[in-house]
Amino acid sequence: MAAILDVQLNPATSTWPDLLERAEAAEAAGYGAVWTFDHLAGSSLRGDTMLEAFTLLGALATSTSRVELGTMVANVYNRSPALLAVAAASVTAISGRQVHVGIGAGSGPDSRWSGEMRAIGQPVGPTMAARHQRLVDTLDVLHRMYDPDRPAELATFPRPEPAPAVIVGANGPALAALAGHRADGVNVGWDHPRRDELLAAAIAARGSRHGFVLTTWLVWSPELLDPAHPTRTAMDGLDRVILVVPSTVSAATLAAHQVP
Repeated sequence: MAAILDVQLNPATSTWPDLLERAEAAEAAGYGAVWTFDHLAGSSLRGDTMLEAFTLLGALATSTSRVELGTMVANVYNRSPALLAVAAASVTAISGRQVHVGIGAGSGPDSRWSGEMRAIGQPVGPTMAARHQRLVDTLDVLHRMYDPDRPAELATFPRPEPAPAVIVGANGPALAALAGHRADGVNVGWDHPRRDELLAAAIAARGSRHGFVLTTWLVWSPELLDPAHPTRTAMDGLDRVILVVPSTVSAATLAAHQVP
């Protein structure tokens, strides 16, 4: 079976009206889900503004009716684990649809990606081990808060139905294996030089668990909608393909290329 095709929108380079128009066009064109990035400042994504990820998804939920919604990836340092859990649960309650919580461990304190954090004095894990532990701690809280048999002290926290699918964005084998052990799926960039190794690590760690999804991302182009395209045939075995929509691709262009 061919992978489900999704789109990812960039709130750093598009206004809210543009994002809304593209999301509605993506739903009409037959895409499975609309995803957004999670950043605090537009400069991280070569833009001049930003919208908070879960606020944006909540707004899109009220303006669409079928398409699923997701983050790829939510930086576990942008929110406390409990706040992340409540934010995703809120989008689920508003939409009544499946929400995909793609999460990542964040970048090192001196990386370009962490510039937005440094600008406002927001802490970033000083080591890779610390960042991975933060992701583990976040998974623990998500699982505890969403558990149907959660303890009584969590009874009035929102518990989403259906529970969000938690997908770990992996750039290395340790996170890929963690995804296989603990999450509902893994995401690896299609152009990542170690893509096959990372997917294999997640699959090996998954073992016999069912329902684990393999996802990838690459930049949208109309030929990728063709299941017979060589890139698409090379994706055999993947469950979802997230196509990142450049700001130059209009809603009309998205609508004009229907998903087969």
